[in-house]
Amino acid sequence: MDAKMQIFTFLFLMLGPFKIIGPFAKITQGADPALTRKIAINAIIYSSIALLMAGFLGQSIMSKYGIPLPILGLSGGIILFLVALLNIIHQFTPVSVKEENVAAPTMNMAINPLAFPTIVTPYGIAAVIIFLAMFPDLKLYVGIVVLAMMALNLIIMLITRYIFKVLAVILALLGAILGIVQVALGLLIIYNQFRNLLAL
Repeated sequence: MDAKMQIFTFLFLMLGPFKIIGPFAKITQGADPALTRKIAINAIIYSSIALLMAGFLGQSIMSKYGIPLPILGLSGGIILFLVALLNIIHQFTPVSVKEENVAAPTMNMAINPLAFPTIVTPYGIAAVIIFLAMFPDLKLYVGIVVLAMMALNLIIMLITRYIFKVLAVILALLGAILGIVQVALGLLIIYNQFRNLLAL
């Protein structure tokens, strides 16, 4: 698979809107449109800054350790495979229905729990760092894709209150289908990196 398509696919799956809709709808339940919009915008600003900083700082730190690219790629493949597998298993886990006291929406929720850890996940940060290290010539492309994912997340959050039920079903279906693709891609990366290690 082309490197750019591989980067886009993984970042779309790991930083895209699939996991955001439910938590965002719950966080902003009862909020007026103005507050909902402010929470969404602030969360995306915090998330974008955090991802870009973590990505470039992490890649810089990792490069100082002199880790061979096949080892780095193998680590990335394992992380991406396990995350995808866990997400698929989670989709088939029965959800226990229980009443929860939903806190009143505030601007602080834009940072926690929306930006961290809903939008910016540990595995999302790991994916950005690994791609920056594996494809040093595509740093600008990785940054553009990250910002594009944040823009998409913002658009989805802004229209969530109007089409939540339809959007939730569509994204859940797409997430299940693409999750299987992510498992396969993770295994493909592991396979290719094993071949590169044997060739050393």
